[in-house]
Amino acid sequence: MGLHWTDSRDIAIELEEKYPDTDILSIRFTYLHKWVCALDGFEDDSENSNEKILEAIQMTWLDERD
Repeated sequence: MGLHWTDSRDIAIELEEKYPDTDILSIRFTYLHKWVCALDGFEDDSENSNEKILEAIQMTWLDERD
C-alpha cells in the first residue's frame, strides 16, 4: 500500500530521511509538492493536493524533526 496525500506523518518521515538538512519553514510549496510526488511509494494523484495538505505535511515534518 503506497503513500497518499493524507499520509502526512509517513510522508514527513520519508522527507526527513531524504532531505535532513532542509530548512522546513522556508521551503516553497511547489518544491514540497514535487518532492512528495517523487517519493518512492507515492501513489496518489498529484492533482489531489492543495495548500492545506502541503501545510499539514510541512508542520508534521517539523514535528518529526523535533
